[in-house]
Amino acid sequence: MPRVTCFSRSRCTGVEQLDDQTIRSFCRLQDTFMEAMVEITARVPDLDITAVRGEIQRSPNTETPEPTPLLEKVIGVRIGAGMQKIFEGLLEGTGLCKQLIFMLEECCHGVILSFTKGTVERFPHDEEEAVEYLARDVKKHIRLYNRCAAFAPGSRIVEGIKPPR
Repeated sequence: MPRVTCFSRSRCTGVEQLDDQTIRSFCRLQDTFMEAMVEITARVPDLDITAVRGEIQRSPNTETPEPTPLLEKVIGVRIGAGMQKIFEGLLEGTGLCKQLIFMLEECCHGVILSFTKGTVERFPHDEEEAVEYLARDVKKHIRLYNRCAAFAPGSRIVEGIKPPR
């Protein structure tokens, strides 16, 4: 690998409700070495994945397989507890880059987080109460740990919380 003096990464996840029964989530990544996108569609309210697609516009690995046929193995998986292990089982050994698998998980977490609007409405305004509130939420939903800067190791919100795995 060449010596890197500068590295930048931007990853963005978005979710949109297409209709009463369909939700779409996407994750886009652009960094010094790679540019890629993963998109899923899920049926509401069960949150079963109904479609998935992936694209790699640029990658340092010239032997990266076409991602969509490999990602389609997750169609039918329900977004929720246990999905990460299911993804690992379905996609292990496919040659799919770990970054795309992470992006798939990010799409699913985006869907889950999109249903937390009520939580935001109940959010306390006092700073200490807000920290305690968020810490309880992370303990209750440990998958939130290290998913954003506020829940990253070293943050006051996650002090004393044991990271998953």
